[in-house]
Amino acid sequence: MGITMFVSLYTTRLVLNALGATDFGIFNVVGGAIAMLGFLNASMAAATQRFMSYAEGEGKPEKKKSIFNISMVLHVVVAVLAGIALLIAGYFFFNGVLNIPAERVLAAKVVYGSLIVSTMFTVMTVPYDAVLNAHENMKYYAIVGVIESLLKLGIAFVVVYTLSDKLILYGVLMAAEALLVMVIMRIYCHKKYEECVFAPRKYWHKGLMKEMVSFSGWSFLGTGSSMISQYGMGIVLNSFFGAILNAAEGIAYQISGQLMVFSNNMLKAVNPVITKSEGEGNRAFMILTSLRTTKMSFYLLSIFAIPFIIESNYLLGIWLKKVPDWAVVFVQLQLIRAILEQLTVPLSTSIAAQGEIRMYIISVSVINILPIILTYILFLNGFPPYYMFLTFIFGWGIVKGFVTIYYMKKNCGLSLKEYYSMVLIPCVVTSLGMFSIAFGSTYYLPQSFTRLVLVGVVSSATFIIFQRYFFITPSEKQLLNRIYNLTKTKILSIRVK
Repeated sequence: MGITMFVSLYTTRLVLNALGATDFGIFNVVGGAIAMLGFLNASMAAATQRFMSYAEGEGKPEKKKSIFNISMVLHVVVAVLAGIALLIAGYFFFNGVLNIPAERVLAAKVVYGSLIVSTMFTVMTVPYDAVLNAHENMKYYAIVGVIESLLKLGIAFVVVYTLSDKLILYGVLMAAEALLVMVIMRIYCHKKYEECVFAPRKYWHKGLMKEMVSFSGWSFLGTGSSMISQYGMGIVLNSFFGAILNAAEGIAYQISGQLMVFSNNMLKAVNPVITKSEGEGNRAFMILTSLRTTKMSFYLLSIFAIPFIIESNYLLGIWLKKVPDWAVVFVQLQLIRAILEQLTVPLSTSIAAQGEIRMYIISVSVINILPIILTYILFLNGFPPYYMFLTFIFGWGIVKGFVTIYYMKKNCGLSLKEYYSMVLIPCVVTSLGMFSIAFGSTYYLPQSFTRLVLVGVVSSATFIIFQRYFFITPSEKQLLNRIYNLTKTKILSIRVK
């Protein structure tokens, strides 16, 4: 994932310079209509994985085959419906909704069509993604992740040196790359896992199908509202400020996504453990794992994000030859939003594992729509573009966080005292300490590589000190000592050889 992060950042630099800010903004706003289904895929994969992991905890291999086959049938239906919906939506997007220069409309339509095809196949691959997650196969994700990032780098070089329309070529090649990765995943899963047998008639189970449809339906409502708000925000931004601002928005999400790669992959590894624990009837361990995961995912993002927030102007200047207007502010606010969301994101996995999600999803869906409504009203009244991220911070980072904690307590029996002492206080105090001390060090040096290194060292040292002397628990200290001794033993054994 570390390799993927650095390759992806360099790829974005190449693509932005090759396409230019306007075409890059067009790709983000048009591709966003498709990319928003990435949220849908993640939600549907999480719903399928919940049943897979739960069955694994129960020790029922035949049930997993039924879950896989039911999931395959459901996702084929969803893929067809998604393709039809996107085609209908495309008519409205290109007839009055999107603010795209007239000479680039044809290129935007080709990109849109290519990505629709890619999206339909992506949806049909969700059950395989769920199987990999349920088996906690992180090695596969690491290998394919590196291959995928290198393919994207190759596409970027092709776009840089092509003489044809760069935007059209980039859209088509990106769709082809997604299809290739999905084919690899399907072949691998059918060879590796016994539950990946497509025989819907043999393994059809009506009761299980109803349960999965109900759970997936509520999950879809929650993710659908999030997806509409996330992409709708890009359309609102485009309508008021044009495609250039969409380029800045795309850069902010790219930076945030890459800095979150470590915390996100840790969540991907731990989520099956949380669900299996509930399937085994071990609620106490599920809650403890959720709290530890919440704290660690917060730390993993903060360690990278806080220095980036402080030095974002310098880093974007190095990374991009020409930094789009508002990109620096967008990046800073998006990272603050992402950090705040880490305080409760892992808890939603426990709520889903417990199974009673109806009221939680309804509450979250209402909150998900809140930012786009507030942003539209603010833009109508002349507020600057960065207010879109402030509404996300308020709605998704703060309000939704409180709602998640409430339902975690109500449905799963979370102790608020335990959450405050184990997660909230250590995370907030540590991150504020890191930011304050590292930001204070910038007053002594002008903007430079030396100052960047200083900020990184100071923030990391502050984190270590706060954890070492204030917030590390005895069990965590024992775990770190075991990891240290194991690493030391391995290094010594290598030297002896």
